[in-house]
Amino acid sequence: MRFGIFYELQLPKPWSADDEQKLFSEALDQIELADRLGVDYAWAAEHHFLDEYSHSSASDLLLAAAAARTKRIRLGLGIRQVIPSYNHPARTAETVSTLDLISNGRAEFGIGEGATRMELDGFGVNVPVKREHALEAAEQIANMMVMSPYPGFEGRSFSMPCRNVLPKPLQKPHPPMWMACTNRESVKVAARNGLGVLAFTFTDPDEAAQWADIYYGIIRSEECVPLGHSVNPNIAMMTAFSLHHDADEAVRRGQLNFEFFGYAMAKLVREDTVPGRTQLWERFLEERQHSRSHVAKGTLGGTFQASPGIGTPESFIEHMRTLERTGVDQVIFLQQAGRMDHGDICRSLELFGSEVLPTFAAERAEKDERKARELEPFIAAALERKRPMPALADEDIPVVPASKPPLPEVAVGQEKQAAAS
Repeated sequence: MRFGIFYELQLPKPWSADDEQKLFSEALDQIELADRLGVDYAWAAEHHFLDEYSHSSASDLLLAAAAARTKRIRLGLGIRQVIPSYNHPARTAETVSTLDLISNGRAEFGIGEGATRMELDGFGVNVPVKREHALEAAEQIANMMVMSPYPGFEGRSFSMPCRNVLPKPLQKPHPPMWMACTNRESVKVAARNGLGVLAFTFTDPDEAAQWADIYYGIIRSEECVPLGHSVNPNIAMMTAFSLHHDADEAVRRGQLNFEFFGYAMAKLVREDTVPGRTQLWERFLEERQHSRSHVAKGTLGGTFQASPGIGTPESFIEHMRTLERTGVDQVIFLQQAGRMDHGDICRSLELFGSEVLPTFAAERAEKDERKARELEPFIAAALERKRPMPALADEDIPVVPASKPPLPEVAVGQEKQAAAS
């Protein structure tokens, strides 16, 4: 079992002048702390124009800053919007490779499409074919990180001529590739393409077990043909996260903020939105107060039940064991949500590092070795099924015309004379 932290960089209104700077500064402090504690991954999403829900529009820059402040935690683009309307594939290949180099080989590359009309329409994304365009672009991004030169491409979502895309990543053939998944069908797509699953949804153990069975069944089958140049057989799922020795205190700190995360996403997907004029946090508090699903006056007795992942270290260990038994490889903590206090986040992480992580750390090497041994023949067979993009012979690499026509001989002589003087 591996563990990660996750950032949408949520910032509910009302906003003060320095709130965004504080938000980024605290996120970097949290990632640095997680690195010291032994947390395995820090994931940062890429979203655009989503007031209150996400201010993480340049997650690559956040992770680059984190790379300079950390030593071992892996830094995940979770996810990068790969459809060319968002980011040209060559720019994504350059970004992933650069992050990998400056982090000394700690980059993880998650791909995604976007789900809200605020983002999709803002970048002119063709919604009916967005999955097709995302996979096409992702495959070419992997080729760009591997091939010298990249032969060029004429596709449905973009085209570009032969170029040598630089730099190349430190990890070979390229950083591990993942895909954002929200349902069983997308899990199947990830498995068929040899991609890890980033499940940014909240599933119960039975559903998680079904996803794992589907996923690893396809990884072991002839359906798996890697989109990239490696296979990343892993399932990562998200959980709420707030720890305290007093379960009621863990709930007080975390439950409200965790619920806002789901509320805000649902509203942005399902309701019309006026850019720059959202009132998500205010509406959330009003609707929550009147909801019958919450105990009157916010008390924690009666029929109230906290979300899994919010509670004591002991209950969290059991939650992790349950997910581990279903076949989940990594659990990602949603610790930065709503108005979650920075100090409370850090204290929860410290409690995780001291009382939860040691329970799992001793088992890792043996389990990793066993998993790698079991999957090795299936991964080898999947890579054999891949048909790589043909490389160009040297004589077939096109010559790129000079930016300016060559100077006549007289002008060349004049240039030399001027330089000498």
